Amino acid sequence: MIVYFNGKIMNLGNVSISPFDRAFQFGDGVYEVIRYYPEKFFEFKLHLDRLKNSLHKIEIDFNSFENIETVLYDLIQMNNLNDKLSIAYIQISRGNQFPRRHFYNENMEPSIFIYVENYPAKIDDMKNGVKVGLEEDIRWLRCDIKTTSLLPNILSKHRAIKNGLTEIIWHRNGFITEGTQTNVCFIKNGELITPPLSNLILPGITRGIVLRLCKKLRIRYTERDINMSELYHFDEIFLVSTTAEVTPVIELDGNIINGSVPGPICKLLQSEYQKLYNSEN
Repeated sequence: MIVYFNGKIMNLGNVSISPFDRAFQFGDGVYEVIRYYPEKFFEFKLHLDRLKNSLHKIEIDFNSFENIETVLYDLIQMNNLNDKLSIAYIQISRGNQFPRRHFYNENMEPSIFIYVENYPAKIDDMKNGVKVGLEEDIRWLRCDIKTTSLLPNILSKHRAIKNGLTEIIWHRNGFITEGTQTNVCFIKNGELITPPLSNLILPGITRGIVLRLCKKLRIRYTERDINMSELYHFDEIFLVSTTAEVTPVIELDGNIINGSVPGPICKLLQSEYQKLYNSEN
């Protein structure tokens, strides 16, 4: 695999990351995942803006963004992925610091790592729907930052897979927040309802695109708090993310949703989302 590390394109085996890198020791870094639909990275600017915002929020001074898009396409070509559905992973850490201390040196040089990989679409999930569970959201209070500190996400996701589920939807103080890797949307009487942006959820790129599509299609939508007591009264539920796109939920915590079939608004938004990225390529 050919990757990019701190200004150089190289074989993965030649990458040398210090054990004193703060992302390794503290999870002190941010990341971004961007979908590549042959022959273009989808909504690259929105992803880059979110990456910059995450860096700003945790006070990492990194400004070398000029060639990132070029690097991404170079890596796609060098890894023979031009015609394959793929993803790019970008990680920027605060850098190396010895000795290990919780406080950080403000003059450190950040480290940047980028790789690309073939990542096929989960066609069956999107066509037939998925089963998800519910868990209490025990994360910190800055979930709006796309940080590499993902231990709660990892544990919840592992429990989901272990129990034959695709995703966990979290709730905090009686209200729905998001999934371990997704934002969540609900449909009631033709209206899309999703939790509002706050420090408790990630501002998903796909979430924003779906709301944009609702405007175009004249689907009413509301961003509001969703009480746990409402969960089993919705007509449709679906997950949205860069890799999940628009994926219907057919079972929530053992309860059947919409007769175990994807709903009409979900399918419409799926179709329009696919038209959107196909029209850009």
